[in-house]
Amino acid sequence: MARADLILKLVKAGTRGDQTEFTRTVEAIASEERAKKHTILADRLLAQLRSKPNGYQDSLVLRSSKPPAGPLVVEAVPERRLDDLILPDNVTEVIRDLVEEQHRADLLRSHSMEPRHRVLLVGPPGNGKTSLAEALAYALNVPLLSARYEAIIGSYLGETAQRIAEVFEYARSRQCVLFFDEFDTVGKERGDRQETGEIKRVVSSLLLQIDALPTYVVVVTASNHPELLDRAVWRRFEVRLELPLPRRGQIEEWVKRFEDRTGYELGFTPRSLAMRLKGASFSEVEDFGLDVVRRTILEQPNSDTKRITEQRLKQWRKRFVLGQSASEV
Repeated sequence: MARADLILKLVKAGTRGDQTEFTRTVEAIASEERAKKHTILADRLLAQLRSKPNGYQDSLVLRSSKPPAGPLVVEAVPERRLDDLILPDNVTEVIRDLVEEQHRADLLRSHSMEPRHRVLLVGPPGNGKTSLAEALAYALNVPLLSARYEAIIGSYLGETAQRIAEVFEYARSRQCVLFFDEFDTVGKERGDRQETGEIKRVVSSLLLQIDALPTYVVVVTASNHPELLDRAVWRRFEVRLELPLPRRGQIEEWVKRFEDRTGYELGFTPRSLAMRLKGASFSEVEDFGLDVVRRTILEQPNSDTKRITEQRLKQWRKRFVLGQSASEV
């Protein structure tokens, strides 16, 4: 049975005619019932909530003129933990605080407070934004829902806004982490003169959906270009974290963990490799390590790991970097 505080909130919202609060409360009750494996009741609550009276027409967006190509979100069971990641100390501290708030939400609500649940991650690509979203879902013991832009973004008027609404509607049906990678794709600055009125409508719809999201759904957004985000989008997020390029000490720690995880040594001390890989992202360092291991396996039983690593370091220094020639790297 639903908690007494939720039942009281439901009655208050109904007597006051507060449709927004009424909807949020029913969704919260449905989420709790689903967590108790009462899926039939949860489905019936949501179906009744979203049933429309005869003649009702949604005035926010137009219905899609054709179905999207594939699912709007991909649901996954998270496997990566926070302890698996090498993060700046401030990021780890804030995320652990957020996890505690979500786990102890009942205590906060007894004091008329809600846990934080809107997170914006910024920084260059390849430094753990997606991995952090997965680790957060793991810590909360909830599924990770990742939005698929190729299915969400449509070519017809109102289509994209409608599909965004469907994504949020689906997320509200349970406790989860809803992840938007490359968030600047749909959260662009509305003052940009090069953008069409359709983009502005999409951003406005997105802001409404974020505002209406219940606190048991943690929405995590990631952007490599935060300067493109609408200023109103920034204000929606209680937690804003930067994941910069790793420092030398972090790369050194990564090398130690990589050798323990794979069982292969890379031929140099972690400190020496960290100095040579300065400026690389975590993703690039991972690719480098896997490349060395791959070559080592192929040259067995007479493989020389140090020689292979030296060779790969030369190739790495001459790699193509966007905006730079090889000679500048």
